[in-house]
Amino acid sequence: MAYQPDYFKEVRKAQSNAYAPYSKFKVGAYLITKDGKTYHGANVENAAYPLGICAERSSLVAAIADGYRPGDFESITVTVDAESPSSPCGSCRQVLKELCDDEMPVYMTNHKGDMIQSTVSDLLPLGFSGKDLN
Repeated sequence: MAYQPDYFKEVRKAQSNAYAPYSKFKVGAYLITKDGKTYHGANVENAAYPLGICAERSSLVAAIADGYRPGDFESITVTVDAESPSSPCGSCRQVLKELCDDEMPVYMTNHKGDMIQSTVSDLLPLGFSGKDLN
């Protein structure tokens, strides 16, 4: 399914829940499953920096905890308050590779509504996942 205008409204709603007192860089994620269920994710920082979680991973973790499995996801939209849309970090790219189809759309937006579209495989070329261990 192609990017829809309501994705931006929903991802901004997710971003409003971010907890980023240290970086002040609030990120939101809006994940849609293939059966139409949605999950909002937000980054949650911690004073011990490695213990934080990114918005992309928080939405995927919530969906997995709710019973969804790898390959059940249709798209993810991510937003930041920056002049240009930002792409997921390396850790998020690896988790996307593990849990999502290679051609799943990843929509990256910013506060102005600018959007860049990519796919999981384009964000992590030559990546590996559990599928490669069989």
